[in-house]
Amino acid sequence: MTLPGFVMLLCILGAQATVDLRNAAAMAAGLCNTKPTDVVFIIDSSRSVRPAEFEQVKVFLAKVIDGLNVGPDATRVGVVNYASRVKNEVSLKSHKTKAALVKAVSKIEPLSTGTMTGLAIQFAMNVAFSEAEGARKSPGISKVAIIVTDGRPQDNIRDNAARAREAGIEIFAIGVGRVDMTTLRQMASEPLEDHVDYVESYSLIEKLTKKFQEAFCEVVSDLCATGDHDCEHICISTPGSFKCACRDGHTLMNDSRSCSACSNAATDVVFLIDGSKSVRPENFELVKKWINLIIDKLDVSETNAHVGLVQYSSSVKQEFPLGRYNNKKALKDAVKKMDYMERGTMTGQALNFLVDNSFAPNQGARPGVAKVGIVFTDGRSQDYIGDAARKAKENGFKMYAVGVGNAVEDELREIASEPVVDHYFYTADFKTMNQIAKKLQINVCQEEDPCECNSIVKFQKKVEEALQALTKKYILS
Repeated sequence: MTLPGFVMLLCILGAQATVDLRNAAAMAAGLCNTKPTDVVFIIDSSRSVRPAEFEQVKVFLAKVIDGLNVGPDATRVGVVNYASRVKNEVSLKSHKTKAALVKAVSKIEPLSTGTMTGLAIQFAMNVAFSEAEGARKSPGISKVAIIVTDGRPQDNIRDNAARAREAGIEIFAIGVGRVDMTTLRQMASEPLEDHVDYVESYSLIEKLTKKFQEAFCEVVSDLCATGDHDCEHICISTPGSFKCACRDGHTLMNDSRSCSACSNAATDVVFLIDGSKSVRPENFELVKKWINLIIDKLDVSETNAHVGLVQYSSSVKQEFPLGRYNNKKALKDAVKKMDYMERGTMTGQALNFLVDNSFAPNQGARPGVAKVGIVFTDGRSQDYIGDAARKAKENGFKMYAVGVGNAVEDELREIASEPVVDHYFYTADFKTMNQIAKKLQINVCQEEDPCECNSIVKFQKKVEEALQALTKKYILS
């Protein structure tokens, strides 16, 4: 008689930190060059922007510039400073090296008056992007404006922005703090989800650096060499694309990315989702899509993967328990129907709920099946998480921590299982969460006889073998 038991193996397609290092190495090796572009930063220095905050904007500009291929025949950079008036701080023709550009940016002083954003856009279109200031007319040279503002414009931005876009200028709008989101959308180019960004404070604006460095990155043909793929084992380059393969003894799964050495995958997965007010309704919809991307990668069935969903803010709400839905369509429909709670961020309380309730047998959890918790948050917890995070791991739960925006990376590491680098993910922007969904893949295998290590089972087997030997002996005699 064989007793049931399962030994679990969880596989993640690389940690975010590893991917970042690989991308940086690729750029350094010249595998990813910035496209020749005329870039003009339009920065708000109205009186609502404090001097220390304006310094943080300049640091952001310097870091984006550092990732560009700056040169007369490559990328040219200009800077327009505005408040109630507009000042052309750096012309596209002024500086030919990164060092000179960064030095010029460091010397910019705030104007500290009103917020005439429409006037600044008009100035950029008529002056900053003019040939006299160094703009190029070649059809292969893109024109990009990056606007950073923290207030409500005191003039008409809709018409000026529309004319700038019609003139071929691609506009990115970055809002900070109490910025008016409607005006950001009126300024930005389509699609808005790619061209509108928001951070809660200037101290967080640096987190957008990587996005803009990648936005100017020229796609290279060898995606395997740059690491810009999500193959679990082997990446094979093809013209302009790639395909994945697996090492010997493994099979390529239906997603054409992940590899498996097993056939029966049984696991209980519970999502613990931050629904606090800082997430915002539009971002909460992106979170739900992110959950469903991960569900798409699971082998959801009666016998294999079961999924539960818990939302938390100032309180905790179980959206549905493990095992209620045993097919992907029903699961994804249930996720889409989840209502946004808003209010606070009690991550510790939510982790306690996960430990005490989510993986309990009366909530659908199955004995002997791996338990996986995926925690998502966008901010600092308002209560203590340490005890609950530790207890979850002591109970044998495999914990993944995913943070966006204002999430505290030290808290993510405290939640994540060992090795921590493989179990926590962070991105500055909700719109880039899909990249985490691609990397986070859960493959759980059932080995043929994992109970071999169990002393009780070994004893039972020895007794059975002894009885068989005695029976055989007496029959022969």
